[in-house]
Amino acid sequence: MNKEEVDSKIQKVKDKISSSQQKKQADFILRNAKVADVFNLVWRKADIVVKNEMIVAIDEEGEFEALEEEDAKGQHVIPGLIDTHIHIESTLLPPSEFSRVILPFGVTTAITDPHEIANVAGTLGVQYMLLSARQAEMDIYTMVPSSVPATSFEHAGAKLDAEAVGLFMNEYDVLGLAEVMDYEAFFKMEDDILKKIVETKNLGKLVDGHAAELTKTQIRGYRAAGIHTDHESISAKEASIRVQQGMYVLMREGSAAKNVLAILPAVTATNARRFCFCTDDKHVDELMKEGSINHAVSIAIEAGMEPLLAIQIATLNAAECYKLHKKGALAEGYLADFVLLKDLKKCESQAVWKNGKKVAENGKMLTERKKRIPVPHSILHSVKLPLVKKEDLAIPLNPNEQVHIIEIIPNELETKLKVENVPVKNNEFNPSPKDDLLKLAVIERHHNLNCIGKGIVMGMGIKRGAIATTFAHDSHNLIVCGTNDEDMLLAIDEINKIQGGYAITADGEVLSSIPLPIGGLMSDLDAKAVVEQMRELHKALGKIDTNLSFHLFITLSFLALPAIPALRLTDQGLFNTKEFKFIPLNHK
Repeated sequence: MNKEEVDSKIQKVKDKISSSQQKKQADFILRNAKVADVFNLVWRKADIVVKNEMIVAIDEEGEFEALEEEDAKGQHVIPGLIDTHIHIESTLLPPSEFSRVILPFGVTTAITDPHEIANVAGTLGVQYMLLSARQAEMDIYTMVPSSVPATSFEHAGAKLDAEAVGLFMNEYDVLGLAEVMDYEAFFKMEDDILKKIVETKNLGKLVDGHAAELTKTQIRGYRAAGIHTDHESISAKEASIRVQQGMYVLMREGSAAKNVLAILPAVTATNARRFCFCTDDKHVDELMKEGSINHAVSIAIEAGMEPLLAIQIATLNAAECYKLHKKGALAEGYLADFVLLKDLKKCESQAVWKNGKKVAENGKMLTERKKRIPVPHSILHSVKLPLVKKEDLAIPLNPNEQVHIIEIIPNELETKLKVENVPVKNNEFNPSPKDDLLKLAVIERHHNLNCIGKGIVMGMGIKRGAIATTFAHDSHNLIVCGTNDEDMLLAIDEINKIQGGYAITADGEVLSSIPLPIGGLMSDLDAKAVVEQMRELHKALGKIDTNLSFHLFITLSFLALPAIPALRLTDQGLFNTKEFKFIPLNHK
């Protein structure tokens, strides 16, 4: 900093000290609040006094004065909520637009891992997300993707080696290394992944984990390397093992994975400080309806957790986990991020302040939308599909031949490996909607390699037609599922035309599609327009399936991820994640 910048900062500190001592008028006071003390888990009747974006007093005597003030009328006020792990691309919005959706729910800070777009566009994609995040009206911090591609068993659009990761580590809004999900490389102790971890730790930054179904012994290996968190627990038992070994457990409540209720029994009065809430992946339509971390807090309260404890988990715990020492509490010296609640049990926001300025009220943003940063041309034209023909989708089989089947688990990311006979016609697999046995294909779309993986999936519930998307974790090749080849081919063609997104087809007709031109992952429209497109998409889903109890497209998108048990499909074939190897479709 130059002398002028130093002098300006010194003056701001002087102003805050003077305001705290009532020698100088404050900027803003929220009076008559029931303030959440997340250190002592009590409510305090007080005024919140703000100067230069910071809280300078929690005034129980009503003695301070300010340029502006507002009356909370005895309602509950809590610190701004913090999402400890989210892939913003999964909302289908760039960070600046995502911010405007989630701030009105009281979520003032998010920690994101942009590995979705990194798998498509590499360092250029990460840089775009950082720049867009800096436009946001909330605070968005980044964990640099550690595993691009997620494993060596799929073709991604890019690769981030240790040198590429290091390019971002000194950015002021980068907190560390994102989820280490290539556990095969980790346990083989390959130099590249270990170099990423070591260099991150040397900078005093954090490393996130991804410990889906890892054993206690394997988690010990993660901890030995200094891996700090995990968001893949799906049971209280798994969560307890991680806490016992010194990890923070990020309790996930997203669109596909809803784990908070299952984990809550692990949270006790003595270990609660090792838990946080996160979203991981959640679509914009669900965000606009129920929010994110506020929703997780309300689930915990409804399940019987004391409200202040749930709020502490969503604020102070999260801030301390990620070393955000000026966040997570309503106390002197903390940033003036706070939420006036309309309903405590539902964690329903009435108004939201960010850095001492009211930015949202009654579910709506009060600020004008900023002009978005331009998207690089290559990111907008990232879908390079081969010409796929009917014979490319054929799955040759003999009658009465047993095969490996991917069986989905509704509202979970994990799948089951099932072995049974399937319908065969003309020595090919014949999809059977009646038996819920459908054809699945993953098509490489980054380098025109003409790689197509084919498999059979059970549990999708589609009765006719096909669905396809380029949002297919983590390499984001095209994934298509259908009841017949013709509709699958039509869905593939539609995705190519719109340069990435979602498509639903049936009886030779495109029923609905959503263009996601930013890397085949995000829309260039505002959130309301995207939600309207999602409504039309869901209407079209109603024409091809019945009574689904889970998010079909998000479930589809995870079927290509070879880092979560048990059976997945990549562009190179069926992959058994427990044995960490490709397996044939035929069971022998």
